[in-house]
Amino acid sequence: MNHSPAPRVAILGTGMIGAVHRRAALLAGGQLAGVMASTPERSVEAAAAWGTEPIRSLADLEQLRPDVVHVCSPNGLHVEHVEAAIAAGAHVICEKPLSVDSDQAERLVKLAAGAGRTATVPFVYRFHPLVREIRSRAAAGEFGTWQLLHGSYLQDWLLSPESTSWRVDSKAGGPSRTFADIGSHWCDLMEFVTGERIASVFAEMTISVPERPGPRGSDGMTQLTKVDTEDAASVIFRTASGVLGTVTVSQVSAGRKNRLWFEFDGALKSAVFDQENPETVWLGSQGPAEVVHRDPSLGSTEQRRLSSLPAGHAQGYAQCFENFVEDTYAAVRGETRDGLPTFADGLHSARIVDAVVSSARSGQWVHLDQQR
Repeated sequence: MNHSPAPRVAILGTGMIGAVHRRAALLAGGQLAGVMASTPERSVEAAAAWGTEPIRSLADLEQLRPDVVHVCSPNGLHVEHVEAAIAAGAHVICEKPLSVDSDQAERLVKLAAGAGRTATVPFVYRFHPLVREIRSRAAAGEFGTWQLLHGSYLQDWLLSPESTSWRVDSKAGGPSRTFADIGSHWCDLMEFVTGERIASVFAEMTISVPERPGPRGSDGMTQLTKVDTEDAASVIFRTASGVLGTVTVSQVSAGRKNRLWFEFDGALKSAVFDQENPETVWLGSQGPAEVVHRDPSLGSTEQRRLSSLPAGHAQGYAQCFENFVEDTYAAVRGETRDGLPTFADGLHSARIVDAVVSSARSGQWVHLDQQR
């Protein structure tokens, strides 16, 4: 049983994902010490709603002295928020992308390492139990040599021309929206499961909704603004060992809410996983196919460890996030947990995003080593 003191936690950002971080932090034994929203006034409101203290500016972190800071703010603020957290002596969980610029992401990796801080990025789909089951079987050679890696991540939350978000604006979200937001998850999951690493990319992007509502003006009216980040993208890639792969991502696919799907085809077997139906995976062969169910009494050690509910009792994204935060706090205590995504993974992801953006602009293949 863990008898360590409850970590004091600060959360920067109070949107949807900030609320997810808060719940996971509390379930992992964290004590919420403070919260910061987009303005001092909203910070006071959020603190009252969350039963904690308001953080009115980053300077407050020095006095608050949290053990862990969760950075859940818009992408363009990540660098200064991570810097402030580390300056305050805290360990850090930073939402991806770690930075909208891979050079800055590399600097954050070095900053956290130099300060001896645990620093993680929520690539939480790694924490689906059956993802760990496929990974374990792949490591054991069950699928043989990988021959084709393909899949998609589709959403529809920006399908309507009336829908908008800070993510649409490249000044707040960075030069890539859809790929940086969800394509990064797919690529991280592919590499985590297969052990392959993306080495080069050829990408195309499209903007299907050219204008969206912008911020309200002083007169209270909303003006349409030009969209400069992609609604969808398709990427062909090669891994360092030469395996071919493709991924398509979209935030304008009607009816698709959060469909991260992959098929990894090996010389012996194939594996299919659908994040919206995470209780089973399909394993194909030239003989009979097999459907594997999540079950805490069967399968790999990690599949069983992360199965917090009995078989047949569906668990999903929330439990993934909870397990990720619990493993991060364990790392803060000095424990080792398998598969924890760190700032180094966030840096690698930022380099993939940079390469995808560069390829889409140039119409050429881009090698990741050109991004360093």
